[in-house]
Amino acid sequence: MADLSQNTQAPKLRLAALKTPWTLVVVLLLLVAVLDSDQFGSVFVFAVQALMHTARYILFAVLLLAYLKATGAEALVAKAFEGREIRMIFLAAVFGGLAPFCSCEVIPFIAGLLALGAPLSAVMAFWLSSPLIDPPTLLITAGALGWPFAIGKAVAAVGLGLFGGFAVRALMRTGAFSAPLKVYQQQGCCGCGPKTPEKPVWRFWQQAERRVTFRREFVNNGLFLLKWLALAYVLEALLVHYVPADLIATLVGGEGVIPIAVAALVGMPAYLNSYVAPPLLAGLMEQGMSAGAAMSFMVAGAISSVPAMAAVWSLVKPQVFAVYLGLGVSGAIVSGVLFQLI
Repeated sequence: MADLSQNTQAPKLRLAALKTPWTLVVVLLLLVAVLDSDQFGSVFVFAVQALMHTARYILFAVLLLAYLKATGAEALVAKAFEGREIRMIFLAAVFGGLAPFCSCEVIPFIAGLLALGAPLSAVMAFWLSSPLIDPPTLLITAGALGWPFAIGKAVAAVGLGLFGGFAVRALMRTGAFSAPLKVYQQQGCCGCGPKTPEKPVWRFWQQAERRVTFRREFVNNGLFLLKWLALAYVLEALLVHYVPADLIATLVGGEGVIPIAVAALVGMPAYLNSYVAPPLLAGLMEQGMSAGAAMSFMVAGAISSVPAMAAVWSLVKPQVFAVYLGLGVSGAIVSGVLFQLI
């Protein structure tokens, strides 16, 4: 008898294989070629040149991330949650931008810290700063928008972490969040799980297992960044060629708080991951988007990312989740205003 389960799974697997950024890149370019063949050459060249400009940042980011994973540097993050609460908040906000955790690794890591009694204030500082910046995101943002914007985003990440950490600390002193953690069931999502903290091995090449980890992370992260940035630059090319500059300038251009607040509110539901957002924002800024609105959009979008929100929702109670989103939106607006002034 034929195996019906395999017969029904095969079409699903083929359909899943088509749902990739590479497929979308090809489809978008084909649509331009068919519907507006005169613009195809300029759209294609724009996307390729932009991707090549960022290639050196991609290479360095992939090497750095592979090195951090191979050495076990994420074990250092656990030390941010030791000692006095105020010290923990500061260190958690800083380490949030350095931790090489993927979106599923951070869930069991944070669950373990909360279960062991780490204060929610420090955990919130980490959670707010972590989605905003990491070494690869910093480099890709610099490649697309320049170092001033990348450094501004890094400062915003740490500042938002501190803001959220101390705000939650103040609420906790009034008796709020006495039991923030849900009953957590550990789940795997990409073969990663809670790590046993151990001392990093900086000379990872002396151990065969760590060399394998380095090669695996280099290839996986390299392909991941390449596919998403290829899509990002095709979208940017389409944005520059087909979206009227007057429309962008009307919505999020000009001075004042209103365009920055609008950008934050639009950025929350219109989430773009941290690798796609910088190229698209570069296109929007060319069309008239203000620098403050761009910063607000990027911060709000990162906070509202599906992995970030899923991590918070899966661990903590609804009131903690609501505070997380509220701090994210308000922090995005404040970050945009300050960046605009500076």
